[in-house]
Amino acid sequence: MPLTMNREVFITCAVTGSGGTQDKSPHVPRSPEQIADSAIAAAKAGAAVVHCHVRDPETGAPSRDPGLFREVTDRIRDSATDVVLNLTAGMGGDIVFGGVESPLPPKEAGTDMAGATERVAHVAECLPEICTLDCGTMNFAEADYVMTNTPGMLQAMGRMMTELGVKPEIEAFDTGHLWYAKQLVADGILEPDALVQLCMGVPWGAPDDLNTFMAMVNNVPDNWTFSAFGLGRNQMPYVAASVIAGGNVRVGLEDNLMLDRGVLATNAQLVERAVGIIENLGARVIGPQEVRDKLGLTKQAPRG
Repeated sequence: MPLTMNREVFITCAVTGSGGTQDKSPHVPRSPEQIADSAIAAAKAGAAVVHCHVRDPETGAPSRDPGLFREVTDRIRDSATDVVLNLTAGMGGDIVFGGVESPLPPKEAGTDMAGATERVAHVAECLPEICTLDCGTMNFAEADYVMTNTPGMLQAMGRMMTELGVKPEIEAFDTGHLWYAKQLVADGILEPDALVQLCMGVPWGAPDDLNTFMAMVNNVPDNWTFSAFGLGRNQMPYVAASVIAGGNVRVGLEDNLMLDRGVLATNAQLVERAVGIIENLGARVIGPQEVRDKLGLTKQAPRG
């Protein structure tokens, strides 16, 4: 089918993520202040959306402490820089099995399983415009680690997000995740005008070749909005690929630490590079209010 290039593109910056990158680059933010400052710098560079995880300020280890999320969101909202907030809700679904001969009980180190209400607690507290919903279970890089999101869990979390007025960003790591996301819409759990992020090249989900990417794109309903990213060296090629395929883009230190070979990046530099690619393709980078208008988002203040 012919490609329809997106002429009005929004950039999401994935600011820090939950991977073990905290000691690989001094630019990976750890504390709420650092995460907020990096998100604000990314917004000033052209990101309309900032996607935020939180980390233990001392160790840099991933966290789902609602207090840390609240500090990040308050710092961003209290700044003079407008940006759409997108908080992860992917934490709390991690199982590390005990090994090939004794998988149960799972290992305590790395295993973090929580109920739906607990996994969405920080979303209810902070009320971002967007939060993520990882729409499937998959083997995830390490030998015995499984990212776990059952249909029942996704139904419960999706309902909570919809009732809170927070738009879920469907994280699709493979075609089956899109299939189930469409079922969530058909069941009335997610709104029909869904938002989806196509996650390419994450072991062991969809590989980041263009044939697989176009299979993912062709499975996105016409009334949905999609964005996409690739990991590492393919981050910037996927900026171009997604725009040409009709989508929006995601960059940031969650997915890639390098600006060029041997040159560590900041979030703002990655956003600036993406802006240049998008504009050189003849498209326009849109701002946060245009994204709210496009996606039907309402900028909200935190409760309490």
